[in-house]
Amino acid sequence: MGRFLNNLPIPPKTIGAVAAAATAAAVGALWVRHRARKAEGDNPPAGRFVEVDGVPLHYVDKGDGPAVVLLHGNAVLLQDFVASGLIDRLSERHRVIAFDRPGYGHSGRPRDRLWTPQTQGTVIQQALRQIGVQQPVVLGHSWGTLVALNMALGDAADLRGLVLVSGYYYPTARADVALAAPAALPILGDVLRYTVSPLSGRLLFKRTVQAMFAPAPIPDDFFESVAREMVLRPVQIRAEAEDAAFMIPAAAQLGAHYSGLKTPLSIFAGADDKVVDPKAHSVRLHRAIPGSTLLVAPGAGHMVHYAIPAEIADAIQRMSEGAEDELTNSDAAVDETSTTGEKLPDTPAQA
Repeated sequence: MGRFLNNLPIPPKTIGAVAAAATAAAVGALWVRHRARKAEGDNPPAGRFVEVDGVPLHYVDKGDGPAVVLLHGNAVLLQDFVASGLIDRLSERHRVIAFDRPGYGHSGRPRDRLWTPQTQGTVIQQALRQIGVQQPVVLGHSWGTLVALNMALGDAADLRGLVLVSGYYYPTARADVALAAPAALPILGDVLRYTVSPLSGRLLFKRTVQAMFAPAPIPDDFFESVAREMVLRPVQIRAEAEDAAFMIPAAAQLGAHYSGLKTPLSIFAGADDKVVDPKAHSVRLHRAIPGSTLLVAPGAGHMVHYAIPAEIADAIQRMSEGAEDELTNSDAAVDETSTTGEKLPDTPAQA
């Protein structure tokens, strides 16, 4: 039967179609590679590099005083903290270190290990020791909260405080994980990252960012700081896809350890976050960790650090001074509701 099939003639049209498709894919891959190199040339490193176990990590180091470490989320770069104004605001009183996480921006992400939140946290802790940082306050946003939590719960924990912003803390079903997973696969993922993914990413990028900021508008200067072409490079698409695949199991693993967290903790979320449901994650985490503080900002979405940078900076300042006072009850919500009476969403947010 196999010999019979091998002897079947292949229609010339089929051969032509396959050849045309292969040629188009090759041309597309060359174009994607050219765009990636151009993006890196147009957006050179803004800071310094530290090498840890063969991995170059790009970081910005600004200001003097007690150290603060900033860890960004998915689909952005360290410049997210530039655009939000957090680096400038915090550097007035602190030494601020903002990393491009492995595979993002100008940081490397070799394939010799699984880049789980725990692995990323370990590498960043080693980098901090190399650049002379001790007992920092660590802020994580979105996916970066998983890295920050691993840094606080690990055996090498050396944190003065922990600030978690718009985080994902408990395993829940997510459509975006299933959609992103193929780009993380060997071979198939390589093909997708150099053909389909960058093209579809260009079409969807602005809509994705709008969902991250909603209901607030995208700041006018956001795309000047967070360059689209840097985000859509194949290396960063792989990092984002792998991070998405690790997100649910990482949250499941961390959940058993939350009650034992001893580091001072402040939690921030946007009441209208459509990416991560604040009630299912931030409020639940606050209830699970005695002594934690929670501020939920009405009218803010997933990028809540753009809406309340002063409140976040104040929490960091108190931690840096060694104060563990709870956040004062202000116009932003503490616990389940805000003082405006607006309830948190009851249904899971759609990514």
